[in-house]
Amino acid sequence: MRGRWILKGVGFAVLALAFLAGLAFVVMSLWNALIPSLFHGPVLGYWQAAGLLVLSRILFGGLRGRGGPGWRHRRWHAHWERMSPEERGRFRDGFRRWRHMSRDERAEFHRRFHGCDPAGAAQSGTPDAPHGGGAPGVDASGASGSGRSGAPAGPGNR
Repeated sequence: MRGRWILKGVGFAVLALAFLAGLAFVVMSLWNALIPSLFHGPVLGYWQAAGLLVLSRILFGGLRGRGGPGWRHRRWHAHWERMSPEERGRFRDGFRRWRHMSRDERAEFHRRFHGCDPAGAAQSGTPDAPHGGGAPGVDASGASGSGRSGAPAGPGNR
């Protein structure tokens, strides 16, 4: 039974190499049919075409597999789905004010919404919660932490 799987693996490897060899031949043929006559470029040999395939994979496809950064998107999507509507609103408000936050406010925002402070969401509205339980940089009245109490955070009040 094990020999059967080894045979299948070898067969797959041979087919994959044959496919790549055929693809290199197609690239070489297309290049030699178009580039020299259109742009007076060089004629490619087989190994140059294979190298061009590898180079284009490195430059345009990256060196990692197909997994890519999608795991990060799925993780944030799941995190977003677990948030209550109030938490989503606080996240949006904090994200909009990110560039106007101090380093400490950013650290608090990051800690709260990256799951390191799961009690932070449950403390919203309590006096001991940072920044009045709202988004970092916002006091309980909704004003930004810019030093002007009662002034709304807007484009003219920075």
